[in-house]
Amino acid sequence: MLAAMPPTPSPAPTPAPGAPRVRERGDACPGALRLHSADDGHLARLRLPAGRLTARQVEVLAHAAEALGDGRISVTSRGNAELRGLADGCGAELAALLAEAGLLPSPTHERVRNIVASPAAGLDGLGHADVQLWARELDGLLCAAPWAAALSGRFLFVLDDGRGDVTGLGGDVTLVAVAPDAALLRLGDRAVRVAAADAPRAALAAARAFLTAAREAGTGAWRVRELPEGHEADVRGALTAAGIAAEPGQEPVRGPVREPVRESVREPVRDPAREPAPESVPSHAAPPAPGPLGPRSLHVLAPLGRLTAAQLRALLPADEVRLTPWRGAVAAGADPGRLPALEAYGLITRPDSPWAGVSACTGRPGCAKSLADVRADAVPGRPGLPVHYSGCERRCGHPHGDWVDVLAVPGGGYLVDGVPSSRTTLTAAVATARTTR
Repeated sequence: MLAAMPPTPSPAPTPAPGAPRVRERGDACPGALRLHSADDGHLARLRLPAGRLTARQVEVLAHAAEALGDGRISVTSRGNAELRGLADGCGAELAALLAEAGLLPSPTHERVRNIVASPAAGLDGLGHADVQLWARELDGLLCAAPWAAALSGRFLFVLDDGRGDVTGLGGDVTLVAVAPDAALLRLGDRAVRVAAADAPRAALAAARAFLTAAREAGTGAWRVRELPEGHEADVRGALTAAGIAAEPGQEPVRGPVREPVRESVREPVRDPAREPAPESVPSHAAPPAPGPLGPRSLHVLAPLGRLTAAQLRALLPADEVRLTPWRGAVAAGADPGRLPALEAYGLITRPDSPWAGVSACTGRPGCAKSLADVRADAVPGRPGLPVHYSGCERRCGHPHGDWVDVLAVPGGGYLVDGVPSSRTTLTAAVATARTTR
């Protein structure tokens, strides 16, 4: 069941302005069955739709990290999990563990199950819909569609419950709940409004429209933004073919959703002869702060985006654990009174923690391309903008939106948002950059 990845190919040349990107090779993104070889051993990337783990899956993942890897679980910017330091020949054992725990429902589709959903959906009374349920339905539909296996391992579905916390994560297909019974479906710069009951099927139809457009373009596009001009995906046609009704939609406007979910919401009167009214949801909003999340849940961040097996287990008992795109975890159905105990495990439990929002790539010694041990060099700072430490110009795993860029350079120093800094001045430079922009 295990396929070793070929050596990482040289990146395709950057296309000239206005020229389409041409992908001449297949996507080599790692997965749970297709491992990547790194300097610290093999790497497995587990797709976790909506970041969801049952209590049993938490135990299995922690065991796999300890028994087969380096004892840690990296949380990715899509809320997926990575195991590092895997030994040669462990692929079959890893696959068996994952399959038994329900973490590998489809060997043919395991790399395309990239689904991010608002992690606090259904827990704190905000938002218009529990998009975690949409995520589960979409995952089932995705795995059941043979054609969907042709999607790139980088193609991303984003499901936002209306609070705007994940709309800015660069989804290829984005669903935003705009009312209890309606969703905005976005693919590239096209947006349509569909019934909430049809939202997961509509997302799948949009992905099929992308594959059709990519095949006709002949450029090997992996993402919607790579489609060349004149080859836009026919979302309307795909929805019609799937029997899904849609009407014109419009991009959300800024302004946080404050009211809790209601049983019914009066819809504004809409004149079909006029442009549709803007939806009253934010296009981008801050993620939930670490700490209590509603009356029976909590949110923590992983230091530098990595959890030890013990830290992952410490989130239990919980109804489920949701890894987040902010490199943390939501423990649904967990007592917020446990936060001090979780802080003792080294987890970030308070928004004023100097480590909140600090992330880093793998760096040395795990990555041969890195110029520095960025995890050892990373420093805390006054809370503010997210900050990401990168060992090379690829900036693997950097946050979306506005963030402080700390880049290792030859000779042992760094650039902090382009300004040279030595290791001895890094603390001050990062603290200033986080709070002055």
